[in-house]
Amino acid sequence: METRIALQPAYVLHRIPFQNSSLIVDFFTRDYGRVRAVAKGARAAKSRNRSLLQPFQPLLISYSGRTDLKNLGACEAMHESLRLGAQRLYSGLYVNELLVRLIQTGDEHAALYGFYQDTLIALQGSADLASTLRHFEFSLLAELGYGINFETEANSEDSIEAQRHYNFYPEQGFIRCQTPSNQSFTGAEILAIRDEFFAETAFAVAAKRLSRLALEKQLGPRPLMSRSLFMARREPAANGHS
Repeated sequence: METRIALQPAYVLHRIPFQNSSLIVDFFTRDYGRVRAVAKGARAAKSRNRSLLQPFQPLLISYSGRTDLKNLGACEAMHESLRLGAQRLYSGLYVNELLVRLIQTGDEHAALYGFYQDTLIALQGSADLASTLRHFEFSLLAELGYGINFETEANSEDSIEAQRHYNFYPEQGFIRCQTPSNQSFTGAEILAIRDEFFAETAFAVAAKRLSRLALEKQLGPRPLMSRSLFMARREPAANGHS
């Protein structure tokens, strides 16, 4: 049965060249989750979609098709593209890549779509970058069914205590330990992350480490391209070349 969807709010997550002048585009839509579609002729010099099909551009799209790979029809801008500069651009690409890697096509995620929009707006503004990314990462994990229990131990349901140490296991949660390790956190760190209190550097570092541990389990061994691009950009600057 052929699917026909008209004027669906969407953002471009990723795009790759296809045939001579077309694109295959991963969209994140409000009502239908991630949708992959062929944008015929979108790379042609005179194509209107050439400039529209860019990351962080709010769109209304129409598409149709019988398989998971749809055909893009009408496409128009809802309003102006969000402008992300410097490090925030790489952060936006990172958020996009997480969605491409972790969301299955056709799975509805209306709440996550709202989180995504809020994240892009925060990245465009002056909101703290680390706090913005951690909030999105933990919201994404929760939406996909991998939310972290910051309240109790996994094996006993005892409350997390600030003065104790806990190992984190992605498939279980926090389990009390006697000896700190690279996968352990203090109870104070866990409770601070729960409350999104990142004003202290130690708590911000712990939150980043926890999100990495939780996401790596879902992402698998293949590295994130956005992270590699960001690190490649930083290295010349660190060496004084740019």
